[in-house]
Amino acid sequence: MSRTVRVDAVVVGAGMAGLACAADLCAAGLEVMLLEASRQVGGRMASDRRDGYVLDHGFQVFNTAYPQVRRRVDLAALRLRPFDPGYVLADGDRRLALADPTRRPGDLLGAVAGLLGDGQRPRDLAALAALSGRDMLVPARLLKRGPDMTTRQALRGAGLDDDFVDAVLAPFLHGVFLEPRLDTSARFFHLVWRSMLRGSLCLPERGIGAVPRQLADGLPLGTLRLGAGVERLTDDGVALTGGLAVHARAVVVATGPTAARALLPALPPVPTHAVTTVHHAAPEVPWPRKALLVDGDGPLLHTSVVSNVQPAYAPRGVALVSTSLPGVADEEQLTAAEARLADLYRTSTRAWERIAVHRVAEALPASPAPWPLSRGTRLAPGRYVCGDHRATASVQGALASGARAAREVLRDLSTAQTSPRKARTPAPADTAAG
Repeated sequence: MSRTVRVDAVVVGAGMAGLACAADLCAAGLEVMLLEASRQVGGRMASDRRDGYVLDHGFQVFNTAYPQVRRRVDLAALRLRPFDPGYVLADGDRRLALADPTRRPGDLLGAVAGLLGDGQRPRDLAALAALSGRDMLVPARLLKRGPDMTTRQALRGAGLDDDFVDAVLAPFLHGVFLEPRLDTSARFFHLVWRSMLRGSLCLPERGIGAVPRQLADGLPLGTLRLGAGVERLTDDGVALTGGLAVHARAVVVATGPTAARALLPALPPVPTHAVTTVHHAAPEVPWPRKALLVDGDGPLLHTSVVSNVQPAYAPRGVALVSTSLPGVADEEQLTAAEARLADLYRTSTRAWERIAVHRVAEALPASPAPWPLSRGTRLAPGRYVCGDHRATASVQGALASGARAAREVLRDLSTAQTSPRKARTPAPADTAAG
């Protein structure tokens, strides 16, 4: 028998965008139902705990410089541990540490000497320093207003030679944007570069999934429903796969692009990039640094000993190595990756144990130039869509898009100034959060 619940707004999807949207709508006094088909919040920002290991889905780092993060997240509660700033480039037999000179001047001097010895021009290094200084110091609003072009065109326009870009920057940026040609919007690149220079890339003690769990814990009791898949949108709300009908004045679809199109067929398709991350347990620490090791001339994107960064990621006496490959890797590619890891870490990997593989087909929405940094969320009366595929492919983009959806819902419903409503009868227990 069908059952019906009435609320002011339904948010479909408890990823970062959906959590931000639901939080803002609840704060404005609306009665909200946040529906998540899986048994955990966070979408792509998820972690498993297994046999003493913390295993993030895909390679995940948490950037403390994002404005939405600083507004919404209790950073101290996450017990963050930072990576070393910059990255280490594996170039043939050499390892070049490229770091922010204000944080690790010794690394910078070593990298400059190595790069000059490799035939790179001092002019390229000066141009990179000038670009970095500008992105770090110029207000973000000015970067957003700049002309859009591809990242490669922007680097070329900043005075960087293509050979330098391909040798030094492209391997790292391939891991950031998951595309090798540097076709990503230059405005997006400048904002990401700025955030890396101004913030720290960290790992939470309980994994990247602790971030969305913290946001979910801040919602009013009964708002979140896990294991609640939406079958379709209806004229006055949504229908769940279990037979529950939810009537609402506003429906916000806050899923990934493919799931969003399944519910809202009028949405244009959004190309996405895939990534595979494999986790290995090593009986000994293969590398002492807390840095990202970028594969400059091999099949990998990057690798790191994440337990060096965040010791809580592995049991005592064991190292956890996380490695990312482009695309959805098959077994042959994983085997080749493990052979490459022995070269990168300059050690035998025969005793390493592969403990998890995460293949993320929609790891990152593509953001080719020209790319709007933010899109409106209103599609039709009472219908909205948000997510990083509607803004920038980042935690900041997801949170900002969710916040924009909430503002547009509140404006349309004219409830921005209303006082909190008395709670209504909750839905049956079989759809409640576990």
